[in-house]
Amino acid sequence: MFEDLFGGGRVKMGLTARIFMAFLLMVVLPLVLVMITFTILLNVKAKSLNEQYGQENSSFSTLFNNSLMLSSQTDGDFNALKDQALTGPEAFSDRGYLTNYNEVLAEHQAYLVVRQNGEIVFNGSEGVTDSHFAEILPETDRTDSFGWTRTSAIDNILVKQVAFSTGEGEGSVFIISDLNLLYSGYSRWVYEMGYVFMLIMVATSFIMSLWIYQGVVSPINKLTRATRDIRDGNLDFSVSGNGIMEIDDLIDSFESMRKQLKESQEARLEFDAESKELISNISHDLKTPITAVKGYVEGIMDGVADTPEKMERYIRTIYNKANEMDKLINELTFYSKIDTNRIPYNFTRVNAHAYFTDCAEELKLELEQEKITFSFVDGVDESTEIIADAEQLTRVIHNIVNNSVKYMDKTYKFVEMRVLDADDFIQVEIEDNGRGIPVKDRVKIFDRFYRTDASRNSSRGGSGIGLSIVKKILEDHGGKIWAGGQEGEGTVMTFVLRKYNAGQAAE
Repeated sequence: MFEDLFGGGRVKMGLTARIFMAFLLMVVLPLVLVMITFTILLNVKAKSLNEQYGQENSSFSTLFNNSLMLSSQTDGDFNALKDQALTGPEAFSDRGYLTNYNEVLAEHQAYLVVRQNGEIVFNGSEGVTDSHFAEILPETDRTDSFGWTRTSAIDNILVKQVAFSTGEGEGSVFIISDLNLLYSGYSRWVYEMGYVFMLIMVATSFIMSLWIYQGVVSPINKLTRATRDIRDGNLDFSVSGNGIMEIDDLIDSFESMRKQLKESQEARLEFDAESKELISNISHDLKTPITAVKGYVEGIMDGVADTPEKMERYIRTIYNKANEMDKLINELTFYSKIDTNRIPYNFTRVNAHAYFTDCAEELKLELEQEKITFSFVDGVDESTEIIADAEQLTRVIHNIVNNSVKYMDKTYKFVEMRVLDADDFIQVEIEDNGRGIPVKDRVKIFDRFYRTDASRNSSRGGSGIGLSIVKKILEDHGGKIWAGGQEGEGTVMTFVLRKYNAGQAAE
């Protein structure tokens, strides 16, 4: 509610600006509200006085001046007595007339006193003695006047004097109003204004404090709960800002930390799952050659290999199985270097023509033993050079070829390697006539442990990280690799490497 009231949910505001605005509002808002309330109460008070004292359109000056208030109430009586003094002053000697007139003045919070020849002849008050009036009333009876006086016995009275003269002598008629009759009402009104002011101050302070609380303490409490969630391992939540720049910056930093922790947690869980899968894969793939080695060794120990031909076959099989285990262990070792970014690269300028020619000759010898036809197409200039680690690049080519051999399913098997010129790059294509890779799997095959065929057997084992190693090495060389071909007909693995040039050497 308060955010909508002050715009905190829509406008970014600094904490300093928020505190300053709260302070300003705590000073200005109560004053404005008090002034408005004061004006309303004055209007109510004026209306009340109009009804109570029979005034018409009492002004603010009248309300704040008791003498004017009382004077305005008895103005008509004062003028009437002046007329009476001119036309029939003998009435002032008529006690019945004076008593009736005194009752009329009582309705206006006033009473009548008459003095003639220096003596009080009529006293319309209830508690003031003649002697007191003799002390405080004007001494002369020759002029009309009005004013206020204050004595120790009678406080705050308003006196209006009408002089008259009869055959019996000179005298004065006094209209006396007691200001204390109005003080009690004004005192209540002052107390009411004090209560209203205190209420406005408390309400304003509460609203401003709540606004500050929502802007500062509330988000801090949210962050406290969020840190507890992180402590307890729960990262599936989010914390949003509240429009205060400093708080929002803190929350943004906290959210960034939470997201990084969540990503780290997810990566750790994924790594743990991959590590478990790797151990499972390696265990499975090591078990097959170890079982074979044990079987052939037991055959030799039991004398089953009783001829030189059998002995040679048993020993060769043991040797091949040992090589398989060695390759698996090498892949595992290299995998650990990838995870820690500690691949030992030795980049040098390599002549592409000479390197790939040598590599093709080596592949041809290896594949011929597997009864696989190998062909090589060299389409680069003899002077073309690349910046590469020859040993790691050889690992890339062998991993690709070994993967091709692993999934060949036809009687006639072939592998072809083509090295082509592609402007600033050389493009290497390794094609086979295996069973091919489904389109949906062509991006995923470079992920660690991904297999297009989830089933495992001795002929199609491996750790499942061969192509991920290929991708990592080529990316570290500034290259790129992708898969193509037709499912059921074969696969084409293509990668590119940038040519060496003088500008690259300068860098």
